[in-house]
Amino acid sequence: MADAFYLPLPDGRLLATPHTAGPWSPDSQHFGPPSALLVRALEAAETGPHPGLLARATVEILGPAPVAAELSVRSWLDRPGRSVELLGAELTTGDKVIARASAWRIATSDTAAVATGDVAPLPPPEECEEAPWPPGWQGGYLEAMEWRTIRGGATEPGPAAVWVRQRLPLVDGEEPSALQRLFAVADSGNGVSNFLPLDRWWFINSELTVHVRRPPAGEWIGLDAATVVGPHGVGTATSTLHDGAGPVATGAQALLVRPRQAGGG
Repeated sequence: MADAFYLPLPDGRLLATPHTAGPWSPDSQHFGPPSALLVRALEAAETGPHPGLLARATVEILGPAPVAAELSVRSWLDRPGRSVELLGAELTTGDKVIARASAWRIATSDTAAVATGDVAPLPPPEECEEAPWPPGWQGGYLEAMEWRTIRGGATEPGPAAVWVRQRLPLVDGEEPSALQRLFAVADSGNGVSNFLPLDRWWFINSELTVHVRRPPAGEWIGLDAATVVGPHGVGTATSTLHDGAGPVATGAQALLVRPRQAGGG
């Protein structure tokens, strides 16, 4: 098996490897790698006259992303501007659109003197033990990432905090950017903070939205997540994402919550 989530093909296409497989099915990708792939395209979109940062990106999941599929991804500039730009991106297999993304790119400036939100950093990964996963959770993506427990975890129902880093590149032969690393992890908030048995419940996200304060530094991403569920089959997973110096972004996922015997679509 290739040591990457995706292999480059001619004409800019990409082949998804089994490392992308998610916990629900070995035939469907965890949406961390596809989200990172969309961010890769957004980062490559036409830029304005000033350096900018993706301040908010939303990934709309339109259907399962099949493992071993050939994928195409494209991006475009939806709304140009000198200081604020709206970008779009699309992930397809064949003629089927799997996911769409939109992002606001904001021109950067020096606001260090008025920056807020400083909190104590999370305990470093070196002080944390390897994080286990519940029996029955599929390999693929989970094994392609390294997980360290800060508190709680997938085997302990409820809010949890973990460190995560990629063992493999996103695209073979490329070094992932800081934001690609961030989005490869951000889609795991609902899994890390779950409190429902995987064999009895679906708790699948239909989207991922991340607001970014600054790009993370280093390979490790801290994910501090909690899931809440309402009375009508809808839930929300929220996350604070960290690097070694502190918080860098906030994430949220809308969740479909349903007994598995009732079906998942």
